[in-house]
Amino acid sequence: MDALEGLDAMFLALETPTVHLQIAAVLVLDAPEGRRSLFSPTTRFDQLRRMVESRLHLAPPLRRRVVSAPLALHRPVWVDDPEFDIDAHVRRVRLPRPAGRAELCELVGELMSRSLPPDRPLWEMVVVEGLPGDRTALVFRVHHALLDGVSGAELLAAFLDLSPRARPVAPLPVASSAPPPLPGPVDLLRQALGGLVRQPATTLSAAHRMIEAGLGLAARNRRLGEAGESPPPSPFAAPRMPFNGTVGALRRYATAELSLAELKTIAETFGTTVNDVVLACVAGGLRRYLVQRGDPVPDALVAMVPMSVRARGGDPAADAGALGNRISAMFVGLPTGLFQPVDRLLAVSHAARGAKEQAAQLGGEIVMQVAGAVPYALSTRVVRWLAAWRVYDRARPPANVTVSNVTGPSQTLWCAGSRVHALYPAGPVADGMGLNVTVLSYGGTVHLGLLACRRLVPDLDEMALAMADEEKRLLTAASKASGAVQAG
Repeated sequence: MDALEGLDAMFLALETPTVHLQIAAVLVLDAPEGRRSLFSPTTRFDQLRRMVESRLHLAPPLRRRVVSAPLALHRPVWVDDPEFDIDAHVRRVRLPRPAGRAELCELVGELMSRSLPPDRPLWEMVVVEGLPGDRTALVFRVHHALLDGVSGAELLAAFLDLSPRARPVAPLPVASSAPPPLPGPVDLLRQALGGLVRQPATTLSAAHRMIEAGLGLAARNRRLGEAGESPPPSPFAAPRMPFNGTVGALRRYATAELSLAELKTIAETFGTTVNDVVLACVAGGLRRYLVQRGDPVPDALVAMVPMSVRARGGDPAADAGALGNRISAMFVGLPTGLFQPVDRLLAVSHAARGAKEQAAQLGGEIVMQVAGAVPYALSTRVVRWLAAWRVYDRARPPANVTVSNVTGPSQTLWCAGSRVHALYPAGPVADGMGLNVTVLSYGGTVHLGLLACRRLVPDLDEMALAMADEEKRLLTAASKASGAVQAG
């Protein structure tokens, strides 16, 4: 038995009947090259299922399930599932023809509207058939308690190859014994009491760290004010917008693509980073969405941007057995009040630099320390109280939108002999923040996956198109700027 880390447990505590804390990857697979006529849908599904089953031992957390402590006295524990059944996790869905991107996105929205069953390992793979060109989609959704975006990409790599020919994978060694039965109440109570004994020290350490960070942040903001600079936005300082409020259980999903080469051209022209350009595209898309709806456009929205605090250059294989969440967050102002795309980009770049400096001063570990300091029973009760009283229908949200950017593979990937044509991400929404934009690069394309509460964001497709169009507007501006420099 291994107790969940503080942040992993926090993601589990945030789960409610309407908040499903899961992330997903949507892989669109080409038909196996040169063998289209040989593969019926049944054969293709069986092949994918066998591939997943044969490689599960490369990702041990996928065989573990969560068991809660009595009375939620302390954080739940991970245990090997003695009743693991691959057929409970890998299944198939066939879309009615003609099916395209809209139908696939509708299905992903439906899947993300459902919680993962808590009595089994918290993941599922759905093989989606019926796409044009004999393509197949693989929707892999996993609870956020198990991993974050970076570790999710590492885990997904266990099921992918660098060529049509599958790489050799050593089979799972024959186990000397089956997994032990699930722990009983006495074992769980003993584990919980051991955690409770250590809780006061953990809480005191985190409180000391928070006080230090708060004093340092106040001093920094004071210096910024004296220099005429505005500090980065703080949590719960965001304006309430139509996509902020208590979320329902149903989700919408939409996708868009940006060209990585074009993003780099824009960034180089205006002296920003690619991440800044992505944030500017989100800001411009949200501005256009609000204008089209006739809603007021604020001077600035606030994006919560998760940040990985994993050591760079680590060995993914070394962490295969313990993925978890190692993330912090920064809050970046999105200048939606500015009319010109380039003005928004430059303002976003300035805001992102300030937010990064603030996050560096606070320290990347503080979010995880705070999460570990909050008693699990308290966090679960507070979350349910906030949901029951629909507090976020009246209060300011923590931020307006989550924008998560994950660097994906630059080379072409293959899955069970099929080329991965596209790789779309999806991140969770929560009460107060009914919109999530997750960005994942693959090859020369940056894929945007937008997930939103179906009630709060009725026209998500238009929002996704507006974000993609913003890149074209910035590219046009970059072309004009480069031409003016050359002419000069």
